[in-house]
Amino acid sequence: MPFIGNQPALSYTSFAKQDFTTSATTSYTLDNPVTNENEIALFINFVRQEPTTAYTASGTSLTLTSATSASDDMYCVFLGKAVQTVNPPNGSVGISQLSATGTKDSTTFLRGDNTFASAGGDNTPNFYAYRSSNFSVDSGTQTQIIFNAELYDTDNAFNTATGEFTVPSGKGGKYFIFLGTRKSNFNSSRFYMQLRVNGSNYLTMENSYSGNSYVGVNGSTVRDLSVGDVISADVYHNSGSTDSFTGDAAAASTYIGGYKLIT
Repeated sequence: MPFIGNQPALSYTSFAKQDFTTSATTSYTLDNPVTNENEIALFINFVRQEPTTAYTASGTSLTLTSATSASDDMYCVFLGKAVQTVNPPNGSVGISQLSATGTKDSTTFLRGDNTFASAGGDNTPNFYAYRSSNFSVDSGTQTQIIFNAELYDTDNAFNTATGEFTVPSGKGGKYFIFLGTRKSNFNSSRFYMQLRVNGSNYLTMENSYSGNSYVGVNGSTVRDLSVGDVISADVYHNSGSTDSFTGDAAAASTYIGGYKLIT
């Protein structure tokens, strides 16, 4: 049987007991089957009876040598049905006896790895940064986007000066990341946005439409991130001249965001 806390030094044993309603008969039915009469201790009027001589038993049938009367008190103890447990007495184990790590209080629960954890979660860190105004990108040059404004940043982990998110201490894990941008006067053969992790490309979103209009790209992904990993985004086009990408105060044109998943 499972238990909470350290392994008890002692085990506790109890035996099943059956009380009979007596009458003028020699035949009774046992609650539990037995192999023979030696597996039970039978008492009549508080006097223990001798197996085989005073009674026999097999399966659930108990047969007495002499009939009882309705006024007799009869019970048996099943010697072959000992139940051993490691349950300590009631009230002997409290919160101070638990060996699990973590904070033990009314807001936490004990996990299978013997640690206390809070139920649910709030998906932090989470952040949303954006470009507040248009920005120019030279043709044929992969350029990092400087997301210079924020809607929210729970752990102060996004740097609007560099446009980068850094996984804070103790916050490694799986992250959902989303990003997007929009380009005006699109007339190049290639236009893409890249999500980068520690300076290396992780996800590319490309649009090859050609025409004098606004064209956007966006995407999302889930990525295992470690403490200190840096998330950023680049953009590229090859129109042959410097082009403008869209930013706005509504935070809806060029943006990046994400949050840690609860696992």
